[in-house]
Amino acid sequence: MFSIILKPGRDRPVKRRHPWVFSGAIDSVKGNPEIGDTVEILNSDKEWLARGAYSPNSQIRVRIWSWDQEEINEAFFQSRISSALKLRESLREDTTIDAYREVHAESDLLPGLILDRYGPFRVVQFLSQGVERHRETILNVISQLGDTEGIYERSDTDARLLEGLRPEKGLAWGREPPDHMKIKEYDLAFWVDVREGHKTGFYLDQRQNRQLVRNWIAGDVLDAFCYSGAFSVAALRSGARSIVSGDSSAPALNLTSENLTLNGLQDSDAEQVEADVFKYLRTCRDSRRQFDTIILDPPKFAATGSQVDKAARGYKDINLLAFKLLRPGGTLITFSCSGGVSHELFEKIVADAALDAGVEASIHVVLGQAADHPVRLHFPEGRYLKGLICRVRG
Repeated sequence: MFSIILKPGRDRPVKRRHPWVFSGAIDSVKGNPEIGDTVEILNSDKEWLARGAYSPNSQIRVRIWSWDQEEINEAFFQSRISSALKLRESLREDTTIDAYREVHAESDLLPGLILDRYGPFRVVQFLSQGVERHRETILNVISQLGDTEGIYERSDTDARLLEGLRPEKGLAWGREPPDHMKIKEYDLAFWVDVREGHKTGFYLDQRQNRQLVRNWIAGDVLDAFCYSGAFSVAALRSGARSIVSGDSSAPALNLTSENLTLNGLQDSDAEQVEADVFKYLRTCRDSRRQFDTIILDPPKFAATGSQVDKAARGYKDINLLAFKLLRPGGTLITFSCSGGVSHELFEKIVADAALDAGVEASIHVVLGQAADHPVRLHFPEGRYLKGLICRVRG
């Protein structure tokens, strides 16, 4: 068996069950492991610590499979996937929901594996060398779940590039999913494009937030970076007087319009604006257009830690503009899905934006990712989605 020897004093994260071993922590490599091979992790005294997948092209050199000496085989993946499904049993039994995350990578002890359910179809992402090495075994396990008609792969993210992997997309098993798939989310319904849509087709991690914010939405609403209009639909269902849904993607806005129709909201005061959202916010500022509620749910601004400063400027810009567009007493519902931007930093950015906008604002609710996107206590990096509901003093 191949082994990784850690430098003296660099074994503490592994002992604390953090799933990543960075290249700078490694003293030497015994044997000649190939990409994705299973390696033993030893401390500087050659004591066995864990077992993981080797990725020589990534700064995360090893992603840990297990802290027990178990074989990484089909039985291993069956056990881990079964455990992940068991944790989501309440969602599986909820007849008002048929789309949710079933496997959340490191947080379900399967580093780099994402598995989302959309009715009878699954969408999978292989985002690390380890799961890529075992892809056929994993697909075989998923195909045997009993309620799967097809598995579609969406391994077309930047995370693959960081691992030295090429993007992959297409049917992985079973029958092709429809071009647009209808899903249920409590009293709402949405069309999802699993082939070309963001992430695996839909922002499943915002499911609980879409329900919660309905108590805070009122008046004229701006849904910026709306994607397929899920928050727009929730806003109109909660009694919003009007909605402006803004996005730079024409296909996303077409899907927004279809989702409004699907939910019986086609006759609402709803406007779709195709534009660079940063520029559109400035246009609204210059024309003195105002809103009672603004939702900011932008795409990821920082994929890695090196991009945090640039991301912080982007978040500051849009939140500053949003505060300026709110009427007195208005509500800002703002999010960041950049893992490198911590909750503390995001809160500071929003606070600085309010200060520069010259408004008094307070945080009323702190938001995060849905429960099917859990965060392991030993892996805080899994807590990527953060949100705030802020009220401007009237």
